[in-house]
Amino acid sequence: MVETEKSFEEASVSVLRAVEQKGWAVFNVIDIGERLSSKGFDQKPLKLIEMCNGKHANTFLNKSRYVSLFMPCRINIMEENGKIKIATMRASVMSQFFPEVVAEEAMAVEKAVIEIIDNAK
Repeated sequence: MVETEKSFEEASVSVLRAVEQKGWAVFNVIDIGERLSSKGFDQKPLKLIEMCNGKHANTFLNKSRYVSLFMPCRINIMEENGKIKIATMRASVMSQFFPEVVAEEAMAVEKAVIEIIDNAK
């Protein structure tokens, strides 16, 4: 997780650009804050950016179809205590749940996602 000086919207656009520059595909952008607000719930800004790298996804799925429970990778942009934060779940935990997943392969995904976040901040 990192903090950024960018506005919520600037950070969102910056993450999308960083994902594309890394050569990953954006699957979906879910604006949780907007969806909940439209239902009458007061919620601070929160966006989920779902993304994938085909090479990594194929490698993991060939080892265990249950790895799909961790897919696609996600980066969250949120406002918390007046600060804009960019966060992700560490992919390295996959090898703890699935012994078929080699820790180094999971770390390669984690490193790539962290690079995306660092480039976006």
